Amino acid sequence: MNLGKTGLKGEASAARFLKSKGYRIISRNYQTRYGELDIVCRNDSYIVFAEVKTRSENYIVSGVDAVNLAKQKRIVKAALQFLQENSYDLQPRFDVLEIVIVGDGETVTHIENAFSATDYHGFY
Repeated sequence: MNLGKTGLKGEASAARFLKSKGYRIISRNYQTRYGELDIVCRNDSYIVFAEVKTRSENYIVSGVDAVNLAKQKRIVKAALQFLQENSYDLQPRFDVLEIVIVGDGETVTHIENAFSATDYHGFY
């Protein structure tokens, strides 16, 4: 499976999943100098920065494990830039969605509050 197409399919699945849970999509593939925010969405309480990792059914490293400390730091920096450029009076939250492609179907694992900006004790 083409890696670019797999990622796009996973991001589309994640967006549909989040919408089905009542989230409103604000932005997809938001580009910053620190990297890309896959999905920015919101509900009544949170602005959510969702990292999407898509895998085939025989993956070696899970999508969740692929969001390592370095990746988390880049996401936090990108989120801070997003919040400086856009005004939202909501608590930020960092989620990870793992999409596993199985044949013609898929499974979605949504980990809310997967990591926190405060995990870095001010080191960004």
